[in-house]
Amino acid sequence: MPINKSEQASKTYNKKTRLMKKLIIKSENYQYIENSFREWLDVLGYAPSTVYQLPTHIRELFYYLEQKGITHISQVDTKQIKEFYNQLKTRTNQRFGGGLSNAYLNKHLQALYKFSDYLRQSGRLILPSLSIEWEANDTEEITYLTQDEIKELYAATYGFNEGTKLEPLNVRDRGILSIFYGCGLRRNEGFSLDINDINFDRRIVHVRKGKAYKERFVPFNKANAKYLEEYLYDCRPLLVADKREEAFFISQRGKRMETQSMALRLKLLQQRTDNIALQQKNVRLHVLRHSIATHLLQNGMSLEKISRFLGHSSLESTQVYTHIVEAEKNGAEPVLKPQAYSNITRYPYAKIHEDER
Repeated sequence: MPINKSEQASKTYNKKTRLMKKLIIKSENYQYIENSFREWLDVLGYAPSTVYQLPTHIRELFYYLEQKGITHISQVDTKQIKEFYNQLKTRTNQRFGGGLSNAYLNKHLQALYKFSDYLRQSGRLILPSLSIEWEANDTEEITYLTQDEIKELYAATYGFNEGTKLEPLNVRDRGILSIFYGCGLRRNEGFSLDINDINFDRRIVHVRKGKAYKERFVPFNKANAKYLEEYLYDCRPLLVADKREEAFFISQRGKRMETQSMALRLKLLQQRTDNIALQQKNVRLHVLRHSIATHLLQNGMSLEKISRFLGHSSLESTQVYTHIVEAEKNGAEPVLKPQAYSNITRYPYAKIHEDER
């Protein structure tokens, strides 16, 4: 079976990460700073993958600095960081040959910018702005589903395992679709959702653990209210092991459902459909979030309202969906290309990677 682009990129990135893990940092100061940076990211509520990956990239910076005889964070300046990044841009890919991809370089840039924020906010070091341009996106595309494909996923929750102990899972699947598509929640936001976070009278979801622990209120419509109520009152009591459990989504083991399990249920629904085009897409929980944002824009909602709905910190992150809609209007295949929207400056794509959007 051929490997798709997403899987290949993931494997390549993991191999590169394993190489970085072998770098040995001798400076105790750097070792301490790396761990402190990781804890800072964790406290701010970044996704586990981000908490793991960004300090790993900074370790490569520390290794470079040690080779230059710079062994304490107080000796570091912007010029040295820029020299490190320029060295990365000219470095050969140690495992696969050729140069490093722009996507990989942008991962490093994201780590460097976030590390600068950490140094400043922790009072360890005040660095002037790095002012390093983000690399042009050379691989990433945004996958989203059409409104008809979303309807097919909902339809796939009916007519399976009826009359068996697995039937309640169909109701839970509709709840998962309603939260990640209908409300556009991020993976970790859906995972952290508790039963008291949903107000059916006002039809609002209270997202308490958003990106960087930012709270927001997300509205949902009557159809989603119906699906969520069916799950909460008819299905969840059959699954939960301890009545004191506050998690909204419950696994078959009776505890808070992991995002990996939710993703597997989504894949199952995808496989149940007869739509070949849908089955060939890399459907993930975050694709549901991309889809609702695209559909809201198609239906005329303003960019500002969509930005608040998604919990974006700026319009720069939301404007990516305008390119998809514009491509559709022109009859072209919707592919993500950085471009201006109104008076918004050109956005750095790496800042809106999966963990940031």
